[in-house]
Amino acid sequence: MVVGVALAATAVAVDVRCAAVHVPPAAELEAGWPSALAGLAQLVPGTLLLRRLPRHPVAWALTGFGLLWLANGFAESWSTYALYADPGAPGAAAAYWFYSRLGAALLLGLPLLILLFPDGRLPRAPLWRRLSVASLVLTGLLPALLVTAPMSVMERYHGAALPPEITRLGLDAFAVPLPYAAWKPALDVAYAAVLVSVVVPFAVLVRRYRAAGQERRAQIRWLVWAALVDLLVLFTPLTLPPQVPGVLLAVAIALTCAAVVVAVTKYRLYDVDRLLSATLAYGALGAAVVLVDVAVFTVAGSVLGERDSALAAIAIVAVVYAPLRTWLWRLARRLVRGTGGDPYAAVSTLAERLELATDPDQQLVAVARTLAEAFRLSYVRVEIERPGGERSAVERGSPRGPRVSLPVAYRGETVGRLVLCRTDLTDRDQRLLGDLVRQAAAAARASELSTDLQRIRARLVMAREEERRRLRRDLHDGLGPSLGAAALRIEAARNLAGTDPEQADRILEQTAAEVAGVLADVRRLVHDLRPPALDELGVLGAIEQQADRFRSPALKVAVDGEGPLDMLPAAVEVAAYRIVSEALANAARHSGAARCAIRLSVREGRLDVAVRDDGAGIGPDVAAGVGMLSLRERATELGGDCAVSCPPEGGTLVTARLPLEAAGA
Repeated sequence: MVVGVALAATAVAVDVRCAAVHVPPAAELEAGWPSALAGLAQLVPGTLLLRRLPRHPVAWALTGFGLLWLANGFAESWSTYALYADPGAPGAAAAYWFYSRLGAALLLGLPLLILLFPDGRLPRAPLWRRLSVASLVLTGLLPALLVTAPMSVMERYHGAALPPEITRLGLDAFAVPLPYAAWKPALDVAYAAVLVSVVVPFAVLVRRYRAAGQERRAQIRWLVWAALVDLLVLFTPLTLPPQVPGVLLAVAIALTCAAVVVAVTKYRLYDVDRLLSATLAYGALGAAVVLVDVAVFTVAGSVLGERDSALAAIAIVAVVYAPLRTWLWRLARRLVRGTGGDPYAAVSTLAERLELATDPDQQLVAVARTLAEAFRLSYVRVEIERPGGERSAVERGSPRGPRVSLPVAYRGETVGRLVLCRTDLTDRDQRLLGDLVRQAAAAARASELSTDLQRIRARLVMAREEERRRLRRDLHDGLGPSLGAAALRIEAARNLAGTDPEQADRILEQTAAEVAGVLADVRRLVHDLRPPALDELGVLGAIEQQADRFRSPALKVAVDGEGPLDMLPAAVEVAAYRIVSEALANAARHSGAARCAIRLSVREGRLDVAVRDDGAGIGPDVAAGVGMLSLRERATELGGDCAVSCPPEGGTLVTARLPLEAAGA
């Protein structure tokens, strides 16, 4: 590799030295740096592959032809220097002979790489193997003829005489003296074979791709795209300046080498289906643009004359063709990249579809469809976690190739994930994808919250009506008859008071007992609505009173409070009282605790409730009962939360956070 870098650096330095030197066109000498860089593009990955795969034919082909390209670039640069910048410098004959005679051998590397890829062997099918061998032989025919053909034959074949400073070099060391009639058809076949040297290897590569499995296809896709570029370069119009095809060929060689390295080593293996379609679409669009440009200038020149044709063509392009070209370019980009190339269109499409969706599941479908169309995704899966804990997922397409998973966040909280079958997203694509996903997450969460709010409102209405029905039943079926019976007994006692005082006294005694029962029922109803102790003693005193009922020699209960506990909303007081009562009951009945600590504190607009005991705790396999579920429901109704956990030091810890503002503070 050090030798290759030195040759490339020398070629570049010599080209800089010869930049101002006049070289006759008949010498057919150009700058050698494109060939040198193409050689480096092959030598560097070839050397890296040899370290990992020392016996792989593709690695050896890359290394060998990389050195050959470097030597050719150096020979071309040194020929220019030794013949025209510093005449008489040593090595002119050897450098020009190597460049002019062996330079055509460089074309053999590209089809050889394509045919050997990826397993280092030619196709196994007899027909395709014979076609491959024939293609390589035809491609190698031109270098063989150039080594053995006399310079006079080559001058006559090309119809151009070489400058005298080159003819004096003596380049016919291996020339074979055959008549021109024998050389001409052989050279015709050799030059024609060069133009189609990649056609057969490309067909072999496509056949391998179609017959390969999923993993092998992922490897071959890279080289299919590179080989397509190579075909476009080889068929570049010959009317271009001489240096342009050389530069394009160097670029094509570099792309092919990069594709081979990525595929063979399986390193950062990306899905390049979009590159294939992009190459075809942009290539067709570019060819159409060139054809239309030529047609515009030709028609303008034939109609208006040579002098006015340029001005007329410029006017036509500016007024008519430029907008059409812009529109065609946008259309091609949309076909290749989808609406991802137009962020506003993607966001607008998603917003419209989310607006038309009537439920959260339809919104997920809209998100998956928009992302698949915007980024040309073969597969997309959108997963969103509902506020209740369940997870909903929507898929579009079928998974093919490597997948990437991206989190979906809403207000800093991960609420789902996005799975894509594409890993070559640019930074711009990732930013647009993030914007779309955030918009979709906000819409989905807003829809979920709206649905939950409606569900909670319905539950509140149902609970209110159920409570009214219970009160009506208790008053009508319990208190009503009892009070009616008491009224009748009092009336009977009044009638008997004058004639039978003893019987009247017994009736009044029974009536007093019944009224006492009615009073107990009233207290029960009132306590169910709101514990009276909350109004009489406050929330801390009511909890202290409740703790007295559970205190015993076996269980010590401590109650502590912090903050303005006497200014809490009524709903928060009731919820805290119920939560503490349930936790105390569980500690006394099930945990076997000796101590229980209750703490209430007001901070940051909420009431924090903590009930901790030193009992046996709750096993991981114990299902939550009605009491535990009621704790969570009471906290959730106020917009808070309640959790039951077992600390590492033992016991059970019940914590609840009850917002004050949501409860009407």
